[in-house]
Amino acid sequence: MAESLIKVKNLVKYFPIKSGVLQRVTGYVKAVDDVSFEIARGKTMGLVGESGCGKTTIGRTILRLYEATSGTVEYDNLNLFDVSRSELRKLRPQIQMIFQDPYSSLSPRMPVGEIIGEAVREHRIVPPDQYRSYIIETMEQCGLQKHQIDRYPHEFSGGQRQRICIARAIALKPRFIVADEPVSALDVSIQAQIINLMTDLQNEMDLTYLFISHDLSVVEHISDFVGVMYLGDLVEYGSRDRIFAKPLHPYTKALFSAVPVPDPARKMSRIILEGDIPSPANPPSGCKFHTRCPMRMPICSEEIPQTITYPNGHQVACHLYTKDQPEAGDTDES
Repeated sequence: MAESLIKVKNLVKYFPIKSGVLQRVTGYVKAVDDVSFEIARGKTMGLVGESGCGKTTIGRTILRLYEATSGTVEYDNLNLFDVSRSELRKLRPQIQMIFQDPYSSLSPRMPVGEIIGEAVREHRIVPPDQYRSYIIETMEQCGLQKHQIDRYPHEFSGGQRQRICIARAIALKPRFIVADEPVSALDVSIQAQIINLMTDLQNEMDLTYLFISHDLSVVEHISDFVGVMYLGDLVEYGSRDRIFAKPLHPYTKALFSAVPVPDPARKMSRIILEGDIPSPANPPSGCKFHTRCPMRMPICSEEIPQTITYPNGHQVACHLYTKDQPEAGDTDES
């Protein structure tokens, strides 16, 4: 495995719940609860799970758009939580984010050239005399036309707006990008174009992605590694091929069973989860998934499962598996 560019260790992010006239803290929303993973240079990690499981919070906390409750995030062996505001500002061009809704993340009062170039000018990415030509080059690299540089966001389609967001991110010559559901608001045909664009840019610029999505088919297409989130916990992690070929956690199996198969002759064996997702402000004891798990055991409601790591790198946090069961992880390399 290539050297890791991003190392997330025991990341915790709690949001305080305040009530009363004095706005006293009466509890916490446990959005991210002790999550660890690594992303190799030039690779893509897909992060999947139901809405509200903490995917977006992880991405924003890694970039310090949210301040972490505890834990560390290392970028190129530098702890991002230890650097000062001024040092973080110098690092900003290297760590960028593509947001879910391209329209709301673009200023309606600025033309495209200014939207893409504002941070380029601020961080002095290129000399002033090369500024306009650089913006045009970046636009064309993302599938936009030169004559569109003076147009405003409302004059573009949804797919074109997302291309503008991508151009704004790569104009700063980043090394790491958090893509927060960048294709969920787009038509399927446009989704394919944006995914192919992101893949091409990754190959050209040696980019590293954290790709957050709830669409498993998209994650399977673009990711090298996959992490599965449930209620603030990372319940399973591994290479894309391992996760999709042999999911271990009951929650992962339920997610994958819901993916449509384009074969009318193949019978779907859908796993229906009972109950609703518990509140992250008051999660269940033990394994957070035990209230909905079809394979739950008495221990599941009493003890938090430890993360088991198999020799092939496949990780799972579930009481169904132990370190003494190597066959559960299928240790043969693929």
